[in-house]
Amino acid sequence: MSDVGIANRLRKICLALDETDETETFGHPTFRVAGKAFCVFEEYKGKPAIAVKVGLPLQGAFLKDERFYRTPYVGQHGWVSLKTDGRLDWREVEELVKGSYRLMARRSTAADRARKRR
Repeated sequence: MSDVGIANRLRKICLALDETDETETFGHPTFRVAGKAFCVFEEYKGKPAIAVKVGLPLQGAFLKDERFYRTPYVGQHGWVSLKTDGRLDWREVEELVKGSYRLMARRSTAADRARKRR
C-alpha cells in the first residue's frame, strides 16, 4: 500500500473517534483529541511509520518487536512508532490508535475537569 493509501486509511480510523481533528505538524498528518496528539503518520530517516502513545509501562514490550522503534523526540513520554514498510494488520493499527486516543483523551478530560473546578 502506498504512503497516501496508508495515510488515508489511518485518517479514517483516527477521525472516526470522538472530538478528534487533524493538523499538520512538521509536515506530518497529526491526529489530536482536545488539542493533544494521539497519532502521527511520520517519516523518519526516509521511512514512513505510525506513531502512537502506549505509555512508559508498556513501551518496553513493544520495543522487543522489531516492527516498532522508540519515536524520536517524544519516545521518552511513552511513544512508539510502527514501521509501515511491511504488511500492516489494520486491526492491530486500529487498537494501537484507540489505545493512544484513550490515554490522551483521558488526560485531556481530567485537565478540563480541573480547570472547570477553579
